[in-house]
Amino acid sequence: MADFTDTLTDDHMAMIARQPVFFVATAAPDARINLSPKGYDAFRVLAPDRVAYLDLGGSGNETNAHLLADGRITVMFCNFEQPALILRIYGRGRPVLPADAEWAELAAHFELMPGTRQIFDIAVESVQTSCGWGVPLMTLERERGTLHKYHAQADPVKWAAKMAQRTVSIDGLPARPTDRYIAGE
Repeated sequence: MADFTDTLTDDHMAMIARQPVFFVATAAPDARINLSPKGYDAFRVLAPDRVAYLDLGGSGNETNAHLLADGRITVMFCNFEQPALILRIYGRGRPVLPADAEWAELAAHFELMPGTRQIFDIAVESVQTSCGWGVPLMTLERERGTLHKYHAQADPVKWAAKMAQRTVSIDGLPARPTDRYIAGE
Protein backbone atom coordinates (compact mmCIF):
# COMPACT_ATOMS: atom_id res chain seq x y z
CA MET A 1 0.00 0.00 0.00
CA ALA A 2 1.30 3.43 -0.93
CA ASP A 3 1.85 6.10 1.72
CA PHE A 4 2.01 9.81 0.96
CA THR A 5 3.61 12.65 2.93
CA ASP A 6 3.98 16.33 2.08
CA THR A 7 7.73 16.36 2.82
CA LEU A 8 10.64 14.00 3.31
CA THR A 9 10.90 12.34 6.72
CA ASP A 10 14.10 11.33 8.50
CA ASP A 11 13.48 7.71 7.40
CA HIS A 12 13.08 8.83 3.77
CA MET A 13 16.32 10.81 3.93
CA ALA A 14 18.20 7.85 5.41
CA MET A 15 16.94 5.55 2.65
CA ILE A 16 17.93 8.09 -0.05
CA ALA A 17 21.44 8.42 1.42
CA ARG A 18 22.04 4.67 0.96
CA GLN A 19 21.08 4.54 -2.72
CA PRO A 20 23.76 4.52 -5.45
CA VAL A 21 21.27 5.21 -8.26
CA PHE A 22 18.11 7.22 -8.78
CA PHE A 23 15.76 7.84 -11.68
CA VAL A 24 14.40 11.15 -12.95
CA ALA A 25 11.23 11.57 -15.05
CA THR A 26 9.94 14.73 -16.69
CA ALA A 27 7.36 15.56 -19.33
CA ALA A 28 6.06 18.56 -21.20
CA PRO A 29 2.87 18.95 -23.24
CA ASP A 30 3.11 17.25 -26.64
CA ALA A 31 6.60 15.95 -25.86
CA ARG A 32 8.01 12.55 -25.07
CA ILE A 33 8.32 11.49 -21.46
CA ASN A 34 11.96 11.62 -20.42
CA LEU A 35 13.19 9.00 -17.94
CA SER A 36 16.87 8.91 -17.00
CA PRO A 37 18.96 6.89 -14.54
CA LYS A 38 21.48 8.86 -12.49
CA GLY A 39 24.50 7.70 -10.53
CA TYR A 40 27.51 9.10 -8.72
CA ASP A 41 27.26 11.14 -5.53
CA ALA A 42 24.98 13.65 -7.25
CA PHE A 43 21.80 13.92 -5.12
CA ARG A 44 21.27 16.10 -2.06
CA VAL A 45 18.41 16.59 0.36
CA LEU A 46 18.63 20.30 1.16
CA ALA A 47 15.55 20.37 3.42
CA PRO A 48 12.48 18.18 3.95
CA ASP A 49 10.79 20.16 1.17
CA ARG A 50 13.76 20.75 -1.14
CA VAL A 51 16.19 18.49 -3.00
CA ALA A 52 18.72 19.00 -5.78
CA TYR A 53 20.90 16.99 -8.08
CA LEU A 54 24.07 17.70 -10.00
CA ASP A 55 23.75 17.11 -13.74
CA LEU A 56 26.66 16.11 -15.95
CA GLY A 57 26.70 16.69 -19.68
CA GLY A 58 25.28 13.72 -21.55
CA SER A 59 23.58 12.98 -24.82
CA GLY A 60 20.87 15.64 -24.55
CA ASN A 61 19.33 18.27 -22.32
CA GLU A 62 15.76 16.97 -22.03
CA THR A 63 15.27 17.56 -18.30
CA ASN A 64 16.26 21.21 -18.71
CA ALA A 65 13.82 21.70 -21.60
CA HIS A 66 10.96 19.93 -19.83
CA LEU A 67 11.41 21.89 -16.62
CA LEU A 68 11.47 25.17 -18.53
CA ALA A 69 8.27 24.16 -20.37
CA ASP A 70 6.33 22.49 -17.57
CA GLY A 71 8.27 22.30 -14.29
CA ARG A 72 7.02 18.88 -13.16
CA ILE A 73 9.57 16.29 -12.10
CA THR A 74 9.52 12.92 -10.37
CA VAL A 75 12.59 11.41 -8.74
CA MET A 76 12.46 7.71 -7.86
CA PHE A 77 14.70 5.67 -5.57
CA CYS A 78 14.50 1.86 -5.30
CA ASN A 79 16.06 0.01 -2.39
CA PHE A 80 17.85 -2.91 -4.04
CA GLU A 81 18.73 -4.29 -0.60
CA GLN A 82 16.47 -4.95 2.39
CA PRO A 83 13.92 -3.74 3.25
CA ALA A 84 12.07 -3.56 -0.06
CA LEU A 85 11.00 0.02 -0.70
CA ILE A 86 10.31 2.43 -3.53
CA LEU A 87 10.33 6.17 -2.82
CA ARG A 88 9.09 8.81 -5.25
CA ILE A 89 9.53 12.55 -4.87
CA TYR A 90 7.00 14.60 -6.83
CA GLY A 91 7.83 18.24 -7.29
CA ARG A 92 8.57 21.27 -9.37
CA GLY A 93 12.11 21.77 -10.60
CA ARG A 94 14.23 24.34 -12.29
CA PRO A 95 17.67 24.21 -13.87
CA VAL A 96 20.33 26.38 -12.22
CA LEU A 97 23.33 27.07 -14.45
CA PRO A 98 26.75 28.44 -13.50
CA ALA A 99 25.73 31.91 -14.76
CA ASP A 100 22.73 32.06 -12.40
CA ALA A 101 22.82 33.96 -9.12
CA GLU A 102 21.82 30.84 -7.16
CA TRP A 103 24.70 28.76 -8.52
CA ALA A 104 27.24 29.38 -5.75
CA GLU A 105 24.75 28.52 -2.97
CA LEU A 106 23.65 25.28 -4.65
CA ALA A 107 27.09 24.24 -5.90
CA ALA A 108 28.44 24.46 -2.34
CA HIS A 109 26.41 21.31 -1.52
CA PHE A 110 28.25 19.21 -4.12
CA GLU A 111 31.71 18.13 -5.13
CA LEU A 112 31.70 19.38 -8.71
CA MET A 113 32.73 16.69 -11.17
CA PRO A 114 34.21 16.88 -14.64
CA GLY A 115 31.40 17.72 -17.05
CA THR A 116 29.17 19.42 -14.48
CA ARG A 117 26.55 21.21 -16.55
CA GLN A 118 23.82 22.37 -14.16
CA ILE A 119 22.05 21.65 -10.91
CA PHE A 120 18.36 20.87 -10.79
CA ASP A 121 16.70 22.52 -7.79
CA ILE A 122 13.45 20.76 -6.83
CA ALA A 123 10.66 21.95 -4.55
CA VAL A 124 9.10 18.82 -3.03
CA GLU A 125 5.31 18.74 -3.39
CA SER A 126 4.71 15.22 -2.12
CA VAL A 127 6.54 11.99 -1.33
CA GLN A 128 5.20 8.50 -1.96
CA THR A 129 6.54 5.22 -0.65
CA SER A 130 5.41 1.81 -1.79
CA CYS A 131 6.38 -1.79 -1.08
CA GLY A 132 8.98 -2.48 -3.77
CA TRP A 133 8.43 -6.22 -3.41
CA GLY A 134 8.86 -6.69 -7.18
CA VAL A 135 12.29 -4.96 -7.21
CA PRO A 136 15.18 -7.46 -7.26
CA LEU A 137 17.88 -7.68 -4.62
CA MET A 138 21.13 -6.40 -6.12
CA THR A 139 24.49 -5.18 -4.93
CA LEU A 140 26.62 -2.41 -6.36
CA GLU A 141 29.83 -3.65 -7.92
CA ARG A 142 31.26 -0.19 -8.65
CA GLU A 143 30.48 3.04 -10.44
CA ARG A 144 31.44 3.36 -14.08
CA GLY A 145 34.31 5.73 -14.68
CA THR A 146 33.52 6.33 -18.36
CA LEU A 147 31.57 9.59 -18.02
CA HIS A 148 34.12 11.12 -15.66
CA LYS A 149 36.97 10.05 -17.96
CA TYR A 150 35.20 11.42 -21.04
CA HIS A 151 34.65 14.85 -19.46
CA ALA A 152 38.07 15.00 -17.77
CA GLN A 153 39.80 14.44 -21.12
CA ALA A 154 37.61 16.90 -23.02
CA ASP A 155 39.04 20.08 -24.44
CA PRO A 156 37.24 22.84 -22.48
CA VAL A 157 36.66 25.01 -25.55
CA LYS A 158 35.27 22.14 -27.64
CA TRP A 159 33.15 20.90 -24.71
CA ALA A 160 31.62 24.36 -24.17
CA ALA A 161 30.92 24.68 -27.91
CA LYS A 162 29.22 21.27 -27.95
CA MET A 163 27.06 22.11 -24.91
CA ALA A 164 26.18 25.51 -26.41
CA GLN A 165 24.50 23.68 -29.30
CA ARG A 166 22.10 21.91 -26.92
CA THR A 167 19.44 24.61 -27.15
CA VAL A 168 16.46 22.40 -28.00
CA SER A 169 15.10 19.07 -26.83
CA ILE A 170 14.51 16.12 -29.14
CA ASP A 171 10.94 17.43 -29.48
CA GLY A 172 12.08 20.97 -30.32
CA LEU A 173 11.48 22.56 -26.91
CA PRO A 174 13.91 25.33 -25.91
CA ALA A 175 16.67 24.48 -23.42
CA ARG A 176 19.25 26.67 -21.70
CA PRO A 177 22.73 25.35 -22.44
CA THR A 178 25.48 25.73 -19.89
CA ASP A 179 27.72 28.73 -20.30
CA ARG A 180 31.03 27.24 -19.21
CA TYR A 181 33.09 24.09 -18.82
CA ILE A 182 33.49 22.86 -15.26
CA ALA A 183 36.31 20.39 -14.81
CA GLY A 184 35.61 19.80 -11.12
CA GLU A 185 36.63 23.00 -9.42
